[in-house]
Amino acid sequence: MRKKISIVGTVGLPAKYGGWETLANNLVDHLSSRFDITVYCSKKKYPTEIEEFNGAKLKYINLNANGIQSILYDIVSIYKSLKFADTIIVLGVSGCIFLPLVKFYGKSQLIVNIDGLEWKRDKWGKFAKLFLKFSERIAVKFANIVVTDNKAIQKYVLDQYNVNSVFIPYGGDHANSEGKDDFIAIYDFLNFPYAFSVCRIEPENNIDMILKTFKSNDSYPLVIVGNWSNSNYGLKLKQQYKNQHNIYLIDSIYDQKKLDILRSNCTIYIHGHSAGGTNPSLVEAMNLGLPIVAYDVEYNQKTTFNMALYFKDTQELFEIISGLDKIDLSKISSDMKSLAEKHYTWLSVSEKYAKIL
Repeated sequence: MRKKISIVGTVGLPAKYGGWETLANNLVDHLSSRFDITVYCSKKKYPTEIEEFNGAKLKYINLNANGIQSILYDIVSIYKSLKFADTIIVLGVSGCIFLPLVKFYGKSQLIVNIDGLEWKRDKWGKFAKLFLKFSERIAVKFANIVVTDNKAIQKYVLDQYNVNSVFIPYGGDHANSEGKDDFIAIYDFLNFPYAFSVCRIEPENNIDMILKTFKSNDSYPLVIVGNWSNSNYGLKLKQQYKNQHNIYLIDSIYDQKKLDILRSNCTIYIHGHSAGGTNPSLVEAMNLGLPIVAYDVEYNQKTTFNMALYFKDTQELFEIISGLDKIDLSKISSDMKSLAEKHYTWLSVSEKYAKIL
């Protein structure tokens, strides 16, 4: 009889929202023939409620998977999973305050992927940070297995909690190189060398720093795809740079092929993330063989094995952009592709999860 696995903490399947959903999607694709998998989904985002996807059962909770409701969404999903699951994979720590009761009354194995130290993110207020830090502590204490997606996070868990976690990164090989001919009429920057980034529009991703740099070096086009309308921060930046001739601020793209066309044809990929673990968009860019210019923090260094270009401020980024003709971008491109093929494929990621289920 196949083991029953429940995946909790995603918006749902099929994936169209973010990193957790892409992870769940690929675990289902690679493991549903060996395991009986159930994925909990938000009815708010998937009102049609399909019952099955690629061999996995889908069950629905009438709550939002993100924001303040995510806590209750995860708790309800975990509670329902206890009735049938041999193993529950919890993605994120929002609902982990419930784990002491689960451990006491339930028999399911608990695997928690704690993500990237969510409590450190600047977007949260003081109370939210304290709650997320507490949830992280509970998750690490009561999970049977803790999964970390970055070597720096793995070290943090060992140093902070004296717990040995299992390192499993994200995959990036669902991203594909695409031709640009069909979109040149829509996006004129495709005719020229350009820098590209895709991210949530949040201060911790250093959007303001990147935009200032490219305003100073206005001979080089910059394209950023993100949720510009979801915050005052994004709206303010979009208004501030709307007339800058070399800057293109494009709203979120959920069509994978369209996104791949824009990023796979760029000259350099800018990764401004300063928080979190192994960021999905970074390993996707590596899989595409893009020359990476990343914000200089340990998470990004670990993900790229210190083989990308790095910047700490506008001056360092400006110097990189101004000196691109002196940099062997093809070497960086080749290095990133090789690293991705070795470390960041969904097959290898799924097999690592299979070993702990």
